[in-house]
Order: sequence, then C-alpha cells, then structure tokens
Amino acid sequence: MNWRQRILHRPFFIRLLHWEFWSFHAVYIFVYPIWLYLCARSRSFFFFSASNPSIEYGGFLMESKKKIYDLLPPEFYPKTLLVRSSDAIEVTREKVKQFAYPLIAKPDIGGKGRGVKKLSCETELLQYLKQFPMDMLVQEFIPYEEEIGIFYYRYPGQEKGGISGIVGKHFLKVTGDGESSIEQLLKKDKRHILQLPTLQNLLGEELQTILPKGEERILVPYGNHARGALFVDYTHWVDEELVSAIDQICKRIPDFYFGRLDIRYHSLERLKKGTDFSLIEVNGAGSEPTHMYDPRHSLFNAWKEIVKHWLILWRISRANHKRGVPYIKWKEGVKMFRDANRYDRELERVL
Repeated sequence: MNWRQRILHRPFFIRLLHWEFWSFHAVYIFVYPIWLYLCARSRSFFFFSASNPSIEYGGFLMESKKKIYDLLPPEFYPKTLLVRSSDAIEVTREKVKQFAYPLIAKPDIGGKGRGVKKLSCETELLQYLKQFPMDMLVQEFIPYEEEIGIFYYRYPGQEKGGISGIVGKHFLKVTGDGESSIEQLLKKDKRHILQLPTLQNLLGEELQTILPKGEERILVPYGNHARGALFVDYTHWVDEELVSAIDQICKRIPDFYFGRLDIRYHSLERLKKGTDFSLIEVNGAGSEPTHMYDPRHSLFNAWKEIVKHWLILWRISRANHKRGVPYIKWKEGVKMFRDANRYDRELERVL
C-alpha cells in the first residue's frame, strides 16, 4: 500500500470522502429549510405526529418498540419480552426461560442499531442487562439470512398503499484467504476500517483468527448501517405482487400509513406470497429512506429522496389532521425532543 492509499484508508478521510458516513446533521443541513417550509404550511412544527395515529408521536422519536409490536399480529414479529429496568434479576431469568438461545437484545427505545447484541447464553444476557439500566427487549433470534428495509406509505382514505424504496442489507463479514487474520482482512476494506474500534472491543482475540481460504464469517449479524452493514438500493424489486403483499401486512397494523419495515426473510419469492418472514422492526414518521445510502448514489440523490419522503409524510399528516387527528402541542413536542436528547446521552454513556 503506497502513501496515497495509506492516507485514504485513514478514518478521517474515509468519512470525509464518502458522504454516507457523514453525521446526520451534515447530510440534512441543506434540506432543513424545506422541512421548515412544511412546518409553516401545516402551522405546526410537529405535523408529523398525525402520520401514524396509533404510534407515539407518529413514530418520530421516543416511541416504544414493544408498544409497536403489540399492534402487530403475533405471527408477524419475533417472540419478544420486555425487561424493565426495575425488574429483579430473578424475575427476568424466570421469564427468559421461555426462550431458546441465541437471543437478540436491544433497547426498547432507540435506533441506528445502538445497543443491539446477539446473546448466546444466560451469562451474556445478565451481563448485558447489567450494562443497560433502561427498559430492554429480549427476542428470539430469527434465522432467516436475508434482511431488507421496505418503505411503505398509504394516503388516508385510499384503499391501496405503495412502496417508495427498498434497501438490501448486507451484514459485515470477511472472507478468509488462508494467510491474513480477521483484523488484517478488515483493514483492507474502508467500510470495515470504521468498525475496527467497536469490533476490537466486541471480539477481542477473535480478530487474530486466520480463516481458511474462501471461508466467510459474519462479524455483525445486524442489518444496520452504523454497525457496518452495506446498504444496497433494491427499489427495482418493486412490482405489483410485492406491493400487494406488503400492503396486506401494513393494513393489519392499526392506523399505519408511513414508515419503514425492517424484515428478515427466506426469499423474495416467499415474501411476495406473505410467508417465511419476520418484522424485525416497524419504524414510523422518523424513518429514513435508507436505500439512499447505497454507495453508488450521490449526495444529491439522497437529498432528492429525503425531500420526496418528507412530502409524502406531510401529505399523509395533513390528510389525517383534516380527519380529526390532532398535532401534538408545542409543550409536548419540545418535551419529546428534550427526552430524546437525554435518552441518547444516557445510551451513549453506557455503550
């Protein structure tokens, strides 16, 4: 590797030269005026709260994942247990006996994959719950190997919804060459370099393992961009059969009009038939059109997708408002943002 390559493989330059790794505000700052314009048109800074009436704040911030799961038919999502921060350890251990390891644990409130962890035994579970002094979810692990995010919308009063974007999620993995350690393999990929500090804490000595040539190993089994997953735009998969299948799923979620479904599934063919899938998460008004993070897309394309989805959100919210769904009041909206900032700081502190 020459000096130029060494410089370009430094985390600072990787982030600088690839907008998909920029901070949220750095990406959005140039389109914020459009958001403010929509607020002015609605005469409310919190118009989005009317988008999904059955979800707290429309699913923009501080929504409980467990409360959203409770809206879904049980067969749609993984078997889930809410572990409150006030629950005694013995009570939790007894409740978890209904599950088989491995398990997935994650904060009941939160996003961007923060705090999500695969647990292989009770010892790991107890250590995890000790680390996070907040309400957590414990779920059965869904073995389907494929994961996508499907952005769904339906205008109030209309019978049929639509799909505005699909993102394929490729988990962070390496392929052995019979000579290099996992850590050395990671250092060859710019995307993986950014994950090295986290992986060093998570995997420790396992990073020194030398994989046989051709052997693949998934290091992060979560489809999250912030955790190293590669996002690929699969919006070209949209067809009448898939729209019909997703429409039937979403219509069984009360008053759900706008958001992204994160789905583990066996195959696209079976998903189109409404079988062999699991809703890992249902995200509401705060959903990003994550297919924009495909490395092939430009920042201008991202801005176009953001504005496109804001306009859909605005139209749905206004339509629901005209049907009698109120926007949250100023005081409640400010409290929502303050609570979210406080919660984010607490989550970052324990990570």
